[in-house]
Amino acid sequence: MPTERALRKQRKREERARRRASRRPSILVQEFWNLPNMLTLGRILLIPVFVWLTYDADPLHSLLAALVFAVAAITDVIDGYLARRWNLITVVGKFMDPLADKLIAMAALVMMVRLGRIAAWVVIVLLAREFIVTGLRTIAASEGMVIAAGQEGKWKTSLQLVGIISLCVHYVHPLDVGFRVVTVDYNQVGKVLVYLSGAFSVWSAVVYFRAFLNMLARRGSTDPDAKSV
Repeated sequence: MPTERALRKQRKREERARRRASRRPSILVQEFWNLPNMLTLGRILLIPVFVWLTYDADPLHSLLAALVFAVAAITDVIDGYLARRWNLITVVGKFMDPLADKLIAMAALVMMVRLGRIAAWVVIVLLAREFIVTGLRTIAASEGMVIAAGQEGKWKTSLQLVGIISLCVHYVHPLDVGFRVVTVDYNQVGKVLVYLSGAFSVWSAVVYFRAFLNMLARRGSTDPDAKSV
């Protein structure tokens, strides 16, 4: 027969199990389980698949890598639309969505440099811009200020996404434009688009920095004047 000590241990285990079963999940866990956040998580999980495909730089794997990146870009649009449409904008989503965007873009750009499809200095400029803008937003948020994204930043993102997809395809492929078939060098197209996105990146970083300085100046002008002596 079980001893009194063993019975007490068993009762304690049962009591802990009942408390765990009755405990409500945290707010963050509750916010995590919705479709927009699941799409964002899926976008992050696509990164290892994309990196694996870009290790083999043959035409087939290049096309598959471009397809995976395009799917990630499309889900970025879908999860944002669903979050706004269904009023599912959460703290978890605000953290995960930009993180997923930056992770897959950085992974793609680094792999393109590894394959020799784009110059390293362009990627350095693009990544530096992301760090600068993220730092400015963090400082502004800590001071209770919000820096809205400008149109130049949206152009940067669009050009960068299409440019990365073209760099992933890389090879020369025929393209049927309806009235004729043209031969497209996707690497050259991707380079031009990424270079343009680099120019818009620098422009948007300057705009962010000026907006940050203007907000600081307006905030300083509202402070009470010091007493005259």
